Amino acid sequence: MAANGNVVSTPTPRSPLAKILTEKKGNAICHDDSGKTVKAQTIDELHSLQKKRSAPTTPLDGVQGAFATLTEEERQRQQLQSISASLASLTRGTGPKVVRGDPAGKAQPVAHVAHQHHHFEAPTISVSDSSLKFTHVLYNLSPAELYEQAIKYEKGTFITSTGALATLSGAKTGRSPRDKRVVIDDTTQDELWWGKGSPNIEMDEHTFMVNRERAVDYLNSLEKVYVNDQFLNWDPKNRIKVRIVSARAYHSLFMHNMCIRPTPEELENFGTPDFTIYNAGQFPCNRYTHYMTSSTSIDLNLARREMVILGTQYAGEMKKGLFSVMHYLMPKRQILSLHSGCNMGKDGDVALFFGLSGTGKTTLSTDHNRYLIGDDEHCWSDNGVSNIEGGCYAKCVDLSGEKEPDIWNAIKFGTVLENVVFDEHTREVDYVDKSVTENTRAAYPIEYIPNAKIPCVGPHPKNVILLACDAFGVLPPVSKLSLAQTMYHFISGYTALVAGTEDGIKEPTATFSACFGAAFIMLHPTKYAAMLAEKMQKQGATGWLVNTGWSSGSYGYGKRIKLPYTRKIIDAIHSGSLLKATYEKTEVFGLEIPTEIEGVPSEILRPENTWADKKAYKDTLLKLAGLFKKNFETFTNYKIGQDNKLTEEILAAGPNF
Repeated sequence: MAANGNVVSTPTPRSPLAKILTEKKGNAICHDDSGKTVKAQTIDELHSLQKKRSAPTTPLDGVQGAFATLTEEERQRQQLQSISASLASLTRGTGPKVVRGDPAGKAQPVAHVAHQHHHFEAPTISVSDSSLKFTHVLYNLSPAELYEQAIKYEKGTFITSTGALATLSGAKTGRSPRDKRVVIDDTTQDELWWGKGSPNIEMDEHTFMVNRERAVDYLNSLEKVYVNDQFLNWDPKNRIKVRIVSARAYHSLFMHNMCIRPTPEELENFGTPDFTIYNAGQFPCNRYTHYMTSSTSIDLNLARREMVILGTQYAGEMKKGLFSVMHYLMPKRQILSLHSGCNMGKDGDVALFFGLSGTGKTTLSTDHNRYLIGDDEHCWSDNGVSNIEGGCYAKCVDLSGEKEPDIWNAIKFGTVLENVVFDEHTREVDYVDKSVTENTRAAYPIEYIPNAKIPCVGPHPKNVILLACDAFGVLPPVSKLSLAQTMYHFISGYTALVAGTEDGIKEPTATFSACFGAAFIMLHPTKYAAMLAEKMQKQGATGWLVNTGWSSGSYGYGKRIKLPYTRKIIDAIHSGSLLKATYEKTEVFGLEIPTEIEGVPSEILRPENTWADKKAYKDTLLKLAGLFKKNFETFTNYKIGQDNKLTEEILAAGPNF
């Protein structure tokens, strides 16, 4: 009863909680029988169970390679010795002490290699700080591991909404061709293309060694370096083993995507690389060093098979540096290296696409009805064509899913996005925003393209298509070329650029790049042209000049040729129907043009028919012809063939007025 006299009812008691049944074991400790306990006594042991060790899944066919019969510990020791040798200082004659694994992680029970001095008396005066420490080697990490490294240690690195890794390349957002140098020696002096028009700027052996020492010392001073062992060229008989030593996870992931990725078995038997890149791009070169004109230097030593990068973090320098190397090594094997796209029809017909920036090379070589062999770098050997790379390096400016669905869909986990702008909250990329640079790029494995042909090889090309974006509006949409004409236009490498509106210039500017890639070739352009002619003649390939630029007037007056029309032209080339067309010859350039193509208005096939002002057409045609002739003067003194007959034929294949 309450104090006020009212009766208070007692509530009915609630049912008790279900009793937990336990069972006493022999050690008198109770266990919850709801699940098995983990096999760990500490949290570190639990974390160690989370990751299992990778093992080769490819069966070994007999005893292969230097590492095939070794124990795991011996194999790792030899691998580390090879890496230490790559990082050896030439003044001290030794490599650093190297150990595998991330210095921030737990120590791993793996072999390490201490450097050894080959002297009877220890030169204590030459001992440096870097020689007293271990350099941790992060060897051929997976994309997931490189993501973790980049996000944790590299400022400005983020995961985008589609899973790609967005990062910054620092002050340099493009290549630095004026800072690229090649060592001139007794061999390269005679073999390489030097002088006017050449991309090869000379340096001596001593200066290269100074820069190499600077790069190696910088890399050895770091706690860790990233090492990639990979391949170039999908043709197994002619592939090149490359080693890339870098200081950034971004660079390691970029090259993981762009080079050919070895299988676990191939990696075990990799051995000594054929070529090595030392990427110390975060560290500048010494501007007081001979030949240096800035804090950036990209140096190639073909005798040593080495490349040194100082003062630029732009990853494209590695890709194009190796392409230059292939332009030197492959012709020595009678293999033609090409700056081209390449695709193959379902019947095995292969087409090569040459073209400078803005000509539509990537767009036209990416065809859903055909297999993609590669988008940029190829070799043409006696066996057919092969892609040099294992990935694609696509421009991202103004990218959309409607215009470039394959590239759009390839930007996912594993892809590197360079210098793009994105929403700070949603991480959605704005490809229109050029705040950092117009040269935004995506690097992804070629397997990310749905119709990629793996392995990236094909039979001999049936068609060789030279693309030009002619902003003068006087070249026909398509022309069938003779062999001499193909060589002339291949050596010329023409397109026309339109100046930006901010400078008020409306006139198009002619651009010529020998072999459609002058910045990367090592030999004289006529040598590549002669090899192309020989292979085309032997395999019966046809050359075509396709204008993806303007019609009915120059830029500012005429209109750009519609992409659907260009696709119809390319389709007619692939099918072979264009070979059966009726042709007529143009004046000045002497090009053979078809009178009709299915799906393309006949009036645009002959440029003068589309110009209202015929005199303006003739004046512009002669102006462009004069630019061709002036550009070709650089190449007229070089003989092609034994009797120079081919040189005369090529000169005759140019514009005549």
